[in-house]
Amino acid sequence: MSEPLVALRAASYAYEEGPEVLSGLDFDVAEGRALALLGRNGSGKTTLMRLLSGGLRPREGELTLGGVPVTYDRKGLTRLRTTVQLVVQDPDDQLFAASVGQDVSFGPLNLGLPDAEVRARVAESLAALDIAALADRPTHLLSYGQRKRTAIAGAVAMRPRVLILDEPTAGLDPDGQERLLATLGRLRDAGTTVVMATHDVDLALRWADDAALLTPSGVRTGPAGVTLADRDLLVRAGLNLPWGVAVAELLRARGLLAETDERPRTPEELAAFTARAGEGSSAA
Repeated sequence: MSEPLVALRAASYAYEEGPEVLSGLDFDVAEGRALALLGRNGSGKTTLMRLLSGGLRPREGELTLGGVPVTYDRKGLTRLRTTVQLVVQDPDDQLFAASVGQDVSFGPLNLGLPDAEVRARVAESLAALDIAALADRPTHLLSYGQRKRTAIAGAVAMRPRVLILDEPTAGLDPDGQERLLATLGRLRDAGTTVVMATHDVDLALRWADDAALLTPSGVRTGPAGVTLADRDLLVRAGLNLPWGVAVAELLRARGLLAETDERPRTPEELAAFTARAGEGSSAA
């Protein structure tokens, strides 16, 4: 197997005067895979994301980038943060500049890039997030969804190989969620590895290639369809069975879906499946 792009090895972390949040954790981010990170509140998702992005340093163990241990001096952190970018859940914790364009330009400017390169990155990122028309808009006049997109654009402007998003669909209406997921799909197609922390098991099943479930005994990572169908693992992670898995179990119990058939993951896919099944029975 190829070396993971980013990995934690035997990593442990505890906050000041608090219990250990993570202990002896091994965790890989494979390049080119969409990864959903799930677990109950307090399971350590946010801590794990901050360890991966260099915002926190393991008390024990190490973080590696392309198999090479990360150093926490200026050079090492610059190398890490040009490869891995974290977007926090609340965009207001990340936005601070007067306008959208100024905010998105902050990271590239801090890299010391030429002005022409900064302008190119800002334009590219705004276009990728479908907010080019907002470049001159004051950040305090943005809607919540626009602020979310602006925060993500600021991370994309760093051209990271790994983009980590903490609950990116939280607080968005259904249309806003769909538009954001379409944007993330385009970023994935362009080569960005996306890690998404979410409580939404249905979203994870629909969107992710792999799922990582944090439980009191550690983390389990595997193909999303298999991992999110493991009832015992879901219970230990404090999560419900995804809608798509429950529907597939019912269809299989009634002989309507073969074990080798792909399960419907959304109501739209279920409607398409039932339409095909109805056509098949009519033809028979």
